[in-house]
Amino acid sequence: MSRPAFRSADPVRTYYAYNAAWAFFGALTTTLSMVYYVREAGLDPLQMVLVGTTLELACFLFEIPTGIVADLYSRRLSIIIGVALIGVGYVLQGLVPAFLAILAAQVLWGLGYTFTSGADQAWITDEIGTDRVGSVMVRSQQVSLAATIAGIVSAGALGLISLPLPLVLSGAGMILVALVLAAFMREENFHRTPAAERETFREMADTFKHGLSVARRRPVVRTLVLISLIAGLSSEAFDRLWSVKILNFTFPTVFGTSDPAFWFAVLALVGTLLSLISSLGLNKLTPARVGASHPNGVLALLSLLQVVGVVAFALLDHLWLALAAMWLRTIADTLAWPIESAWLNRHVDSRSRATVISMVSQANAIGQVAGGPPLGALAGRSGLRAALVTSGLILTPIPALYLRLREVRRTEEADSQHSPTTLP
Repeated sequence: MSRPAFRSADPVRTYYAYNAAWAFFGALTTTLSMVYYVREAGLDPLQMVLVGTTLELACFLFEIPTGIVADLYSRRLSIIIGVALIGVGYVLQGLVPAFLAILAAQVLWGLGYTFTSGADQAWITDEIGTDRVGSVMVRSQQVSLAATIAGIVSAGALGLISLPLPLVLSGAGMILVALVLAAFMREENFHRTPAAERETFREMADTFKHGLSVARRRPVVRTLVLISLIAGLSSEAFDRLWSVKILNFTFPTVFGTSDPAFWFAVLALVGTLLSLISSLGLNKLTPARVGASHPNGVLALLSLLQVVGVVAFALLDHLWLALAAMWLRTIADTLAWPIESAWLNRHVDSRSRATVISMVSQANAIGQVAGGPPLGALAGRSGLRAALVTSGLILTPIPALYLRLREVRRTEEADSQHSPTTLP
């Protein structure tokens, strides 16, 4: 059956546009979402934590099943469904400022995210090949950062009119993106199991087992799953508590206001601009390391900078020094993501690519669900600084885990001389 003529968009341009739209509408929602939860929905601190926990639990529960759907049926269909669900979740929480409605929105948001997680990376890798995917992901990250800046500025402007407005508009925008993808996104290099040969549950089980086997057998994949778990153990507490520490400072008055909502938009904008500049600089100055087949050295350095950023943020009592430490952590994390994603994709075959990538994401969700509450309890018992320092110390094994892969690489290269068919 021939492909419809209207579905002819170039995969790389489609991937850039998709990530730009995702980043823009995501920033439109998240920039002032915390302010909205407090001022419009009247959530207390416990409810704020439960909102984040609900989102992570949804990601945890649905990550693997939705990844299997992408591997068995269609990456394209999985992405379209996910974007639409996220849009509905955005609209729901913007229209109904009530705790239960916001929880329901997090479930839709988490479910939608898991449909896209892994599927988008697997789709672009299938369409353009593993040789090109590294540079495309780095460029996509830069496009996304630029779109995020536009989203932050738009959220600030719309928030002056109405706090729910940016949330509702972002949801409508995501639904529109899903419709555009349905019309123009093509999928030519993915071959799903024919209906006559499909045994749904058996195929799903086999795909999951294959993905699990890949994660266990290949050192790079196995290590990245472990790193994702450790990062999750640390990140949930930091992501929830950094704003609490910042709110303890007195903000200067600019343009006649010292409102935290204004300053949070400014801080998000500055952090995104710094990440974009750093990404462009890294890609220009060290393109060989960014696109290297084993970029363990640069990833070890970036993960070490994240540790330094989190611990310094916890210990510093000056507003701008603390912000500099937080931005250091943000920049390092932003730079590491596309490099690590491309590295993972090169070590997974098409059959189970989305499933394995979903396993990595699920490991992060498990870490966040397991690590967030204990660190939150530590903050209540021993203080915010103790919880943030612990969050940073949890990350300390990650640089060593990246560096260990040097020995794995040498072993694999030695083995390949005896067996040309050996997979890394």
